[in-house]
Amino acid sequence: MTTYEGRLLVATPSLLDPNFARSVVLLIQHDEDGALGVVLTRPSESPLADHLPELGARAAAPDVVFVGGPVEPEVALGFELGEDGEFVVPGVRMLNVVEPSGDAPCRVFSGYAGWGPGQLEGELSEGAWYVVDALAGDVFSIDPEGLWAEVLRRQPGRLAWLATYPPDPSLN
Repeated sequence: MTTYEGRLLVATPSLLDPNFARSVVLLIQHDEDGALGVVLTRPSESPLADHLPELGARAAAPDVVFVGGPVEPEVALGFELGEDGEFVVPGVRMLNVVEPSGDAPCRVFSGYAGWGPGQLEGELSEGAWYVVDALAGDVFSIDPEGLWAEVLRRQPGRLAWLATYPPDPSLN
């Protein structure tokens, strides 16, 4: 089985589910039991300091909690920049949000995106997602709403063209 841990899922223009339309998902886990990731493109309006005051000063801009996905929104998953440790993406490691230490910039997600065994593979074969390499800057993008186009723009060939795909082609 090919694992896509540490890579990005980029929604194709045909993926219209409101939870995932024009989204970029960082896959944290992917194995025969399923997959788990966080949506990088959905900042909330709620300041991180209101929920986790000890992390508020470390929050990367925008300094809000992100909506990581529709599953278990009461669960917080965090990431921080770092030069050592076990990386999710080179330079990015998981953050212990219960007992944080250090002062590296961080980002916290409420909830996650999850897929059961074979479910993600089915969505990939249906053409719902593009799988591309992740960069540390993707996790900490200062323009999360523009990340979908930014990630596509840096891909080779046809994928780069999709960066200009209009949100509603009928208005084109």
